[in-house]
Amino acid sequence: MTKFKIFTLHKSPSRDFQFSYCSSATSPLALKSLRQRPEEPQQSSIALPQTHNTESLCFDPRSFVSSLVQCQSHFQIKKVHALAITTAMIENLGVINKLIYIYAQHKAMADAYFLFFRMKERDNVSWSVIIGGFSKVGDNYNCLKTFKEFLLSGLPMDNYTLPFALRACRDTLSPNTDARKVFDKMPKRDLVTWTVMISCYAECGSPEESMALFDRMKDNGIVPDKVSMVTVVFACAKLGAMHKAKMIRDYIWRRKFSLDVILGTAMIDMYAKCGSVDAAREIFDQMKEKNVISWSSMISAYGVHGRGREALQLFPQMLQSGIRPNRITFVSILSACSHSGLIEEGRQFFNSMERDYFVESDVKHYTCMVDLLGRAGRLDEVLELTERMKVDKDEGFWGAILGACRIHGHIGLAEKAAKNLLELGPRNSGYYVLLSNIYANAGKWEEVAKVRQMMTGRGVKKTPGWTWIEINNKLYQFIVGDKSHPQFKEIYEMLKLLVERLELAGYVPDTNFVLHDIDEELKAEFLYTHSEKLAIAFALIATAEDSAIRMTKNLRICGDCHTFIKMVSNIVQRNIVVRDSIRFHHFSNGSCSCGDYW
Repeated sequence: MTKFKIFTLHKSPSRDFQFSYCSSATSPLALKSLRQRPEEPQQSSIALPQTHNTESLCFDPRSFVSSLVQCQSHFQIKKVHALAITTAMIENLGVINKLIYIYAQHKAMADAYFLFFRMKERDNVSWSVIIGGFSKVGDNYNCLKTFKEFLLSGLPMDNYTLPFALRACRDTLSPNTDARKVFDKMPKRDLVTWTVMISCYAECGSPEESMALFDRMKDNGIVPDKVSMVTVVFACAKLGAMHKAKMIRDYIWRRKFSLDVILGTAMIDMYAKCGSVDAAREIFDQMKEKNVISWSSMISAYGVHGRGREALQLFPQMLQSGIRPNRITFVSILSACSHSGLIEEGRQFFNSMERDYFVESDVKHYTCMVDLLGRAGRLDEVLELTERMKVDKDEGFWGAILGACRIHGHIGLAEKAAKNLLELGPRNSGYYVLLSNIYANAGKWEEVAKVRQMMTGRGVKKTPGWTWIEINNKLYQFIVGDKSHPQFKEIYEMLKLLVERLELAGYVPDTNFVLHDIDEELKAEFLYTHSEKLAIAFALIATAEDSAIRMTKNLRICGDCHTFIKMVSNIVQRNIVVRDSIRFHHFSNGSCSCGDYW
């Protein structure tokens, strides 16, 4: 007989979940013969795999998930759960996640949390379904508490987990009321509420408000714990402001927070996204303990800064330290290869995933390979990879193909990718813009109009381009043609002088990046007022001659601005760091760290 443990979940007066334990000498195989409850029918209506010898069959996760979907009662879920235990399918992450989800849908949160608590490995879906389950039953306290534990897990925030936490935050404050308005009126707020609000603002695209809330929290006498600091570090990474990163680091040092795996990994990500991969490496080297996420984050940091070789050098060091790579590690490695054009190295890592490390390739790994091959113009190999892959293709995959077609002007493949992409009904305006740009470059203005009509019909709005620039510890924002800055006259005068110097050095505006059906003179004038150029002109007015210029672009930097900034870095002898939606560009002496490969 095999002993196993049963945990019963119940609430204490403090509303925290507690666990009580009992032992049993019952074999898990006996769970298949659960007694029928009096109120349950003798014959189950769900399609369970049938056999007289359970151990002789090989069950697959899909059959269990299919059976769970058919479950109409708590008892039926228990039967599938028991069979999953007897057939070892309970070890499958997808099966466990589905069980948690189904239990939560039937409001059996004790059973859901029992499974969640016992999981050896959790992904974002695991956290999402358990947080969503607490939200569904109206247990906002445990919803927020579990969300706080999710922040400690080290997993990146995504759009699956956030809505549940945001809803819980809103419902905790006041149902059907805007969370921030009620938050501001609350006479007393605890640390959990502050932490969630800070995190939600960061994830919703307002990291500057997150940092303002952090300052308010301290002014209100709320002392942040380590979880709160992880959240603030995450917000600072979203903001990308180096002076804020330094202030947060100093605060962490003053409070003497230990640089454990969670906080250290978050700081690696923060420094990398604020533009200093060397500072990220210093944190990495100071960490006494590192897990696979720490190593993967450092590899990713080198990758987005165009230092692919250094990223790959970390991989054998990670293996020597006893850490085995996982799916995230290989996404980081393949992405680093893509950013640096390391085609053969990328192929080798992709082929070794399953063969040598037993890591099953998913759509993200295929997307990295499409990006790698597509940037290099190997579109035939992209097609071959697309045809042989067995995993479902998502928006990111087809978007990567569209990006490759945009670079190399392959309209046929672009239309095929667009057909598959648009069937998924994406809400990301970037995909529509990519397709529109491909048609515009080919002079197919009727097709451009059709894409724009499709965006209007689906209620998708184009994301406006803007640039943030950090000057004297302050952030300034510019949009194309911006004249809202108090010094806009001086900015445009500086820009005019700068363009004149660049033209003498051989600069010619690349009007292919103005995707409007207008004449060349207007296209050139439009290019001159791109937000990046306005930000640089302002920096040349407002900063010392030997200081670096740092800025963030919310979209991918265009080819003309890339050429412009390279030449500026040489003429004015300044180092210029640009973080766009894809990667970091370090401009110096007329060249860029990306090697014109981005």
